[in-house]
Amino acid sequence: MNKLLKVASRTAVALSIATVFADSVAAKDLTLGYVVASLKIPFNVATKKGFEEAAREAGVKTIVIDPEGSIPRQTAAIDELIAKGVDGIGFLPMDSVLAATYADKSLAQKVPTVSVAVQVGDSTTRSLRDVYSSLSALVTTDDVAIGERAGELATGLLPKNRPVKIAIIEGAHGYSAVPQRTQGFRAALDKAGVDYRIAGSQPTDWTPEQGAAACQKFLSDNPDLDLIFSQADPMAIGCAQALRSSGSAVKLVATGGGSLEGNEAIAKGDIDGSVCTRPELLGRLMLKVLYEAATNPGAQKAQLVTYDSALITKETLQNCPPEW
Repeated sequence: MNKLLKVASRTAVALSIATVFADSVAAKDLTLGYVVASLKIPFNVATKKGFEEAAREAGVKTIVIDPEGSIPRQTAAIDELIAKGVDGIGFLPMDSVLAATYADKSLAQKVPTVSVAVQVGDSTTRSLRDVYSSLSALVTTDDVAIGERAGELATGLLPKNRPVKIAIIEGAHGYSAVPQRTQGFRAALDKAGVDYRIAGSQPTDWTPEQGAAACQKFLSDNPDLDLIFSQADPMAIGCAQALRSSGSAVKLVATGGGSLEGNEAIAKGDIDGSVCTRPELLGRLMLKVLYEAATNPGAQKAQLVTYDSALITKETLQNCPPEW
């Protein structure tokens, strides 16, 4: 049976990690690996920071490999870490379905694995809580929940007396977060009885540049658009620039938020609101679970480790100190 672990604060995580390290009876030095998707993405950089900080506190050696956004390089990096004989591997997968093979091949060599930020397996056929069985854990933001929170925010911003038109800036293909965040967003609109039509959706590479390009296209194709939903802060930042340049009054709501630039844009009114994500915390939690799995063969398997996500508006910025 999968176990759900939800943490509330960085302080609680620090105490938990300290307890694990203090209680450990590991007799050898550990080396834990982390294969990031791309360190060009600030969110991913923050997961690396949290992972390495927690490792230093534990006296654990780390090997971090950046495949620079290449799926074949990520696959090769997993093989490289297994060949090096590391004691555990974390990864932020670029292809959720392919990532199942990373967990399987690692398990075959008795190397525990943790997926961070992205579900492993086909998210269209398995729920977030159905953690892939070869993993020690999925350490992630609840992407359905943060999409739903963004949808609740959007509901309060939309006109009530007519049908509305909405466009969605998506993340990159292959990431489970993409359909999950849209699923949650639409569920909130449906629950509120909003009469809406999705006028357009555009995949991106998670960058402000592609966010700006997507919004420019949305405005050109649908001058009467009411709201744009961005699946992460970086695209919303680019979109906000496009809206400002065009003089558009279209509402802009994001999720996958909590970045420094995103919070600043909310403070200035360029973004109407977002939902807090905590990538540095995810990196620390990944280290904690890998450490437990590497030092305790009886450790819980296939855990879902997540946290509560706060809504971010001008009035609630203090609830989400930026981690990226």
